[in-house]
Amino acid sequence: MPRTLLVTGGAGFIGSNFVHYVLENTDDSVVVLDKMTYAGNAASLDGLPADRFTLAEGDITDAELADRLVGEADAVVHYAAESHNDNSLSDPSPFLQTNLIGTYTLLEAARKHGTRFHHISTDEVYGDLELDDPERFTEHTPYNPSSPYSSTKAGSDLLVRAWVRSFGVQATISNCSNNYGPRQHVEKFIPRQITNLIDGIRPRLYGAGENVRDWIHADDHSSAVLTILDKGRIGETYLIGADGEKSNKEVVELILEAMGRDADDYDHVNDRPGHDMRYAIDSSKLREELGWAPSFQDFEQGIASTIDWYRANEAWWRPQKEQTEAKYAKTGQ
Repeated sequence: MPRTLLVTGGAGFIGSNFVHYVLENTDDSVVVLDKMTYAGNAASLDGLPADRFTLAEGDITDAELADRLVGEADAVVHYAAESHNDNSLSDPSPFLQTNLIGTYTLLEAARKHGTRFHHISTDEVYGDLELDDPERFTEHTPYNPSSPYSSTKAGSDLLVRAWVRSFGVQATISNCSNNYGPRQHVEKFIPRQITNLIDGIRPRLYGAGENVRDWIHADDHSSAVLTILDKGRIGETYLIGADGEKSNKEVVELILEAMGRDADDYDHVNDRPGHDMRYAIDSSKLREELGWAPSFQDFEQGIASTIDWYRANEAWWRPQKEQTEAKYAKTGQ
């Protein structure tokens, strides 16, 4: 039977990809609640079927609005978050409001209405690993966040767990590795390098570029979230990853080569404070218990398709670009 899903932060990068995925692969309808900050883009939701999609502009900390929309939904998929590490170092306050107070507000609405709740989180709550560490993050890894962003996401995870245990909220959590793909703001690592190259600007790499991230295409993240929503056990946490560990240096070099440039045609800039060294996800619980598997298992193929999207959709990213580069220029990055 078709459901109505309330997707918070559905005009952002990962949220909008999930909305497209749901509307293309199910009969469900979607209501997006988004504050439409700089990271939200209404153009990311263009072309969606009007009979199955609604955009509600508003703040997840607005208790009256959250109560009404959650009460009208069959399930909440909570993507909304302040998520940029550099921004959290400059001003932590919005991260506290959105990631903690916003999650609390939604949980109280879900508690009142008995609404199924899925919380989207990040592998950054676990801190980082050494480059030569044979281990990967699992659902049992202790939390060890290193920035205002990751600490507030860790706090929001703990709120969800507490509301499940204390109040019986029907919730699950997923912690995902770094996403890439269409509709990602140009402040982020991969689209910044791609759009710089489109503009004839040499890419910039933090430090030596040895930091390792575990990359997953946004479509694979979306399919995993839908699987957890449908099959996940209440109160459980599932880690989402596609075995895509690459150093930032490797990623920049892959992008350069895919765009017809020399692999060493980039500049080094000062590393950012508290830059985590390595993330790595063990998603075996999700795969073995719920039968999920990623579709994009070839990172080079995924990068090529992402480059094609940014080349074909300059009208989408161009309005963000100048302001983003001006902000980075102030910090020498």
